[in-house]
Amino acid sequence: MKSLLRAMLPCALLVAAAVGAAGAARPQLKITTLDGHGFDLAAQRGNWVIVNYWATWCSPCIKEMPDLSAFVAAHDNVAAIGLAWDDVERSELEQFVASHPVVYPLAQVDLDHPPADFPAPRGLPVTYVIAPDGSVAKTFTGPIDGKDLAGVIEAGKTR
Repeated sequence: MKSLLRAMLPCALLVAAAVGAAGAARPQLKITTLDGHGFDLAAQRGNWVIVNYWATWCSPCIKEMPDLSAFVAAHDNVAAIGLAWDDVERSELEQFVASHPVVYPLAQVDLDHPPADFPAPRGLPVTYVIAPDGSVAKTFTGPIDGKDLAGVIEAGKTR
């Protein structure tokens, strides 16, 4: 039995390292949105959730925001949270949001203390699609649209 455990230990460590490098298998996210409400990813279980890192200075982010918003508005089983990865004053962020409205909540991430279960983005936009069971179904780096999201959801229905 001890030899079996010794043989399995390296595999377990590799799996743990892989999960840590890509984020948690079922990530947690509790954050206060710009409108003062709370967003809890765990409370969204049963729905698909789009977790989108963006910034006011990111042209591809700005371009994809209307597509993400339209997708969320058209699907009852899809929620989203936009995480502003941006070092701007709150008032500047609020002005930006007023001129780029979306149907989903937005929050500003503390760049020094980003959400623990989502790796700090190395480029923007970064989008995580969370399956109804809370697992990460797909991670996109770069702009996406409704076709990309629909493909992930459709593939997730068959797994």
